[in-house]
Amino acid sequence: MAAVDTTSRPGAPAAGGNLPARGPRRAAGTAGRLRLALSKHWYAWTLVAPVVIVILVLVGYPLAQGIYLSTTNANDKNTEKQIGQFLHIPASYKSVGLGNYTDILFGAHTTFWARLGWTVTWTVSCVAVSFLVGLALAMLLNRQVRFRGLYRTMLILPWAVPAFVSTFSWRFIMNNDRGFLNHALQAMGLPTFDWLNDPTMAQISVVIVNIWLGFPFVMVAILGGLQSIPAELYEAAEMDGASPWQKFWYITLPALRPVSSTVVLLSTIWTFNMFPVIFLLTNGGPGDTTQLLVTYAYNEAFTGMRQFGESAAWGVIILLILAVFAVVYRRALRKQGEVW
Repeated sequence: MAAVDTTSRPGAPAAGGNLPARGPRRAAGTAGRLRLALSKHWYAWTLVAPVVIVILVLVGYPLAQGIYLSTTNANDKNTEKQIGQFLHIPASYKSVGLGNYTDILFGAHTTFWARLGWTVTWTVSCVAVSFLVGLALAMLLNRQVRFRGLYRTMLILPWAVPAFVSTFSWRFIMNNDRGFLNHALQAMGLPTFDWLNDPTMAQISVVIVNIWLGFPFVMVAILGGLQSIPAELYEAAEMDGASPWQKFWYITLPALRPVSSTVVLLSTIWTFNMFPVIFLLTNGGPGDTTQLLVTYAYNEAFTGMRQFGESAAWGVIILLILAVFAVVYRRALRKQGEVW
């Protein structure tokens, strides 16, 4: 058998020689693929470019500025000020490195861990109950019932009304003296509650209001998922003698998993950062019992002696917490076979 000459093939190493370096070749291949993608899909890149630029301006620059401020001692006294037309006071704040972060996390008078505990409790309670209520209502509205369109419109109203309007309405409803809720309880001979001034009842109240605002989104998303499930699956299960609970457990829930995973992630991020409900309903009170991380960061920056650097550090910590949660949640979904 004749020997095959491999030395004449392009890219083959010479006899006794070393293999060529692959780093430059890989870099050149990546650059070539990038140029090919740009030349082939230039129209799509042209359409996307304005959106990317706007996002970088509206999100990227404030984010970078916030990260920079979080490493300084910027406050109301040492920031730049323009008084009148002629008096200009330059900024005099200095870099403190990670000092703001260490004070927030490990300082002697830190309230971070208490605020984090309540924020997590608030988020889990609101997301779990909103999901269950939205799932139950979506299951009901997916059936053929009279006035189904009217029910859907009425149930989506809490989501359609601006959050501050709903929050002010609930603040009036839960008023201790003139609120509808206590008047209704009195009319039924039941004890009344100080909904917004008692620490425990205030926490329950803000959770109720946020569930009221959040369940329509879950309901609409899951209702869309239910309507995409083929009816043949339920017909086959019914022919096999499956009970309604078995059809729900083995057909409905697995089919809703992609929608549910997205709904839970978005609801968690929104609830974790829910500012209007806490600020407008209780303003973090009574005391600090309903103060979330985001409302505490707001108070640091805009009330009393304003601490811009420390408030920015609170914001960066909140961002990191949500980023870690999103990464862990995504990996958990991938382990379950979900592509997301």
